[in-house]
Amino acid sequence: QVQLQESGPGLVKPSQTLSLTCTVSGGSITTDYHYWGWIRQPPGKGLEWIGYIDYSGSSTYYSPSLKSRISISRDTSKNQFTLQLRSPTPEDTAVYYCGSGGLGGIYWGQGTQVTVSS
Repeated sequence: QVQLQESGPGLVKPSQTLSLTCTVSGGSITTDYHYWGWIRQPPGKGLEWIGYIDYSGSSTYYSPSLKSRISISRDTSKNQFTLQLRSPTPEDTAVYYCGSGGLGGIYWGQGTQVTVSS
């Protein structure tokens, strides 16, 4: 069974880049037809899709509302994928989740709280 674990700073300043890493175990991020992505949930709001990277690493999809500020990349040697969000604002404060989807099912990490504040 695939397991995912988010990691990164819990507090980010608006002048910094919000960077989160998802470490995958129990499966490979290069497994055919699997997708690796991020969602978030701001306080008091619903879930928001951020984006994903595919199993080949050559295809990414980003939410149109965040596209100008985000990038998702991967490190196959570490079986990790990373979210970077530039110029964060307090509106980016949320619980961030990484997840995977494919023929084997859909899995999510437990989530990590990120607060953007000066």
